[in-house]
Amino acid sequence: MRLGLLILFAILLYACSNSDGTGLSCDSSEKCGIESLPGMVRVSPQDTLVALGTNDALAKFEERPSMLVNINYDFFIGLHEVTCGEFNGLMKDVTGLSLECEGENLPAANLTYFDAVLFANARSKAEGFDTVYTYSASVFDGDNHCTDLDGFAYNPEVNGFRLPTEAEWMYVACRNWNLDSNWTAGNSGNTTHEVCSFAVGENAPCDMAGNVKEWVNDWLGIFRDTLVTNYIGAPDGGALGQRILKGGSYRNEVGSIYLHSRGDVYTVTSSMMANYVGFRLAFGKIPDAIWMNSDGTVETSRVVPIAKASKVRSVTGSFRTKLVFRNDLTGNLAFIDYSSGLLSTVEIDDSLDAYHPDISPDGRRVAFCTGLEGVSGKSALYVRDLNAEGSNLVQLDVKSAAIPRWRVLESGDTVIVYVTDAGNNKDESSFKSASTWQVKFADGKFGTPEKLFDGAFHDGISEDNTLAVTGARLLRARVAKAGSTLNGNAEDELWYNGEQACNASLAKDGSKRTLFLDFGTSTGRRFVGKDYGTHERILIADSTGKLKGSVAAPAGYSFDHSEWAVGGRNLAVATLSNSEGVHEKIVLVNLSDSSVTDLAYGDELWHPALWVGETAASSENYSLNLDSAGVYIENDSDPLLSHKMNLFWSYADSLKVVALGSSRMSMGFNALGITNGPAINLASIPSDMDISLYLAKNYIFNHCGQLEFIVVGLDFDLWSEAGSVNIARNLLSFRGYLYDVDHNFWTDYGADEIKSINRTILEENEFFRPVQRSMGWVEVNEGYSWESDGEYESPFVDDSIWSDNPDSYMRNMIELEELVEIAANKGVHVIGVIFPQSPYYKQTGAYGRHGMRRSHAEQLMEEVKRIGNRHPNFTVMDENKMGDHDYPDSLAYDYDHLNADGGKVLTARIDSLMRTLK
Repeated sequence: MRLGLLILFAILLYACSNSDGTGLSCDSSEKCGIESLPGMVRVSPQDTLVALGTNDALAKFEERPSMLVNINYDFFIGLHEVTCGEFNGLMKDVTGLSLECEGENLPAANLTYFDAVLFANARSKAEGFDTVYTYSASVFDGDNHCTDLDGFAYNPEVNGFRLPTEAEWMYVACRNWNLDSNWTAGNSGNTTHEVCSFAVGENAPCDMAGNVKEWVNDWLGIFRDTLVTNYIGAPDGGALGQRILKGGSYRNEVGSIYLHSRGDVYTVTSSMMANYVGFRLAFGKIPDAIWMNSDGTVETSRVVPIAKASKVRSVTGSFRTKLVFRNDLTGNLAFIDYSSGLLSTVEIDDSLDAYHPDISPDGRRVAFCTGLEGVSGKSALYVRDLNAEGSNLVQLDVKSAAIPRWRVLESGDTVIVYVTDAGNNKDESSFKSASTWQVKFADGKFGTPEKLFDGAFHDGISEDNTLAVTGARLLRARVAKAGSTLNGNAEDELWYNGEQACNASLAKDGSKRTLFLDFGTSTGRRFVGKDYGTHERILIADSTGKLKGSVAAPAGYSFDHSEWAVGGRNLAVATLSNSEGVHEKIVLVNLSDSSVTDLAYGDELWHPALWVGETAASSENYSLNLDSAGVYIENDSDPLLSHKMNLFWSYADSLKVVALGSSRMSMGFNALGITNGPAINLASIPSDMDISLYLAKNYIFNHCGQLEFIVVGLDFDLWSEAGSVNIARNLLSFRGYLYDVDHNFWTDYGADEIKSINRTILEENEFFRPVQRSMGWVEVNEGYSWESDGEYESPFVDDSIWSDNPDSYMRNMIELEELVEIAANKGVHVIGVIFPQSPYYKQTGAYGRHGMRRSHAEQLMEEVKRIGNRHPNFTVMDENKMGDHDYPDSLAYDYDHLNADGGKVLTARIDSLMRTLK
């Protein structure tokens, strides 16, 4: 046993002790509130610690170090995993999803995370509780599985049904952890069994170490060597949108099931489905819930992106859109970059109290101040890079500077306009005592400040320098006389009949329109034609102050902090305040059609600024739908192939070598190491010949006119799926692939246009730069070995007997030969690579990590040799040799993957083979 596991076991002996108040029961209805819930048991930790993760140095990065969590509240948890009968009985009429099960008491499986949370919401509604999960829209695949929830948020303060947190699950599981009394690969017969068919103690949840793996509530976050109270995971799923699975399943060998494990063989995202993954429910609110960011800081609230990148793109018309705002709970700046489909809120955490941010014209920096509009006093002005670190922070060295506004002069110089005091402008003398200035900003440095005129006009100066506005109690304007500028012959005017107004903003599109908020007074009511309350409408005035339009806030809300978007015509951003005055949303307002799009949700979100950058796609007159064309990744969709499709289209015309396959190919084929010509690694997770043939037939052969070689992984032990499951799940659930299908994969028309759009996405999106630099190779630098510890235990994800049914893998063999035949007609050579796996599998009856009998794998190797005899353009490259390969531990990542060095060695061999074949 590993030393780390011994340490963890010692911790859990403490964390799982049944000392006073830590049992799985509740004998006081007054204390419990709810006396009982069908199929559930009350858990009363009462300030007991539970250890998450492990200190084992050989464990996965996301599983270490061990972190202690204090749970100081009671909750309910399901005695068993939700069954097929329970799921179908509730969901058939809710979403139309009905699972095909051989028995009602089998665990419900092959469900997405979203399917599970929708079931939790449905049970809450059915039993008269509030729903824990909120969302704005749902997305379903052809089988009625929920693959996405727009604007999804978990609300821990709500008392309803939900998934258990990882900490809750661990607390319960460590008291019932018995691998010998669970359905695993050694006793399951490679199938699920009725829940709780292994005897457990009274009121003890069953099947936590077997039957099916279980979704838990949390986003996958990192652990710290610390103590956290009421921990509920990370605030979001990070770059890949990763979730957590706990426990073992009927497919797992006992030696590969660990209490601290948090994932699966493949990356776990919310839309993932597998026939060995189900869930159990929990119930109860979590008081004073804590999220922990990637830097180890804890948060009592979080900001949730609501609108998808594709939705924002459809409104702004650009792939390059950024939102920055103040998190008023922390005083920090936060931002969301919509240039990729994977969204998260990034908060720049330091001691500066940041107000009124404004994004630079190039979208790379943000200016902000420490003073607040409407409040007199000193204010400091700063500029920093708009990134997670907030790097290159510089301060303007003046006595006071407030409300920064970027501006590009006719000379091409970039300046920042600011005022010396942003206080209440109602008093004329106080207003005139302040002044408006500008300062050049170049090469990350401030120039010498220059006074423009008296009066604090902090809400914008027009491009032609003839109009300036401000609104902080009154709507004031400085208007240049004909033929003059604001610095010359100009007069100050009082607009909006002198009625109270605020949150003014001058458009930066040359139209010289001003938007502002009012207090429902007579001038606004007469223009709108109806009564309304304070800040319930955004009003728009022309260059003379005459009202020209208005937009109403959504019912139950009022606007605040309204601003024109930079770079997007007729677009504005604002916060929405609820009836309690909480600024809980940031919205994008389309002034052309009065539509309001929710962008972010939180507790107190202030001072939003939106930047829309011009791209080739936004400046050209494309006929294709930019909300679908090239959109292969959406929030937590497949994190590997989807990144690479934009890369494929961008380089398709020049590619000579394309690699296809699974995670073994993704880590084992270094496209940059091929000397034969431009190469790309299009490996996906998961993958079998279904996806390889699909990509080859529909994309590669149709659009790679210079193609000479296809390198395809022959992963026999992954050929276990029945039918084209991977295609439906991992490709046709996302709009970019469906859009390609609807347009016949651009073989009739539109090829040049789709390539141009994808090049724009790739070039303008910093998120894809690492993929572009590696040409799709997933480089894993940290190598482990072919074995996980000194006392090797062969890990199996699947039982080897699955290959007793040849239908699945023979279908893959037929597809392989079809690929080879099409390639022959195109004059393309196919190299089939059998990747090395741990030599220790020779000691078992299985071919490798995913099972398959060794005898069946040998038969398939003979069959691929026969394909080679029939088709001279097909060459088999057996790098495994049934475990007798020459790849030492130093080239291995784990049981069946190469590390970066191993990938370079294998790629060099492929490259050498290509030279001989040419």
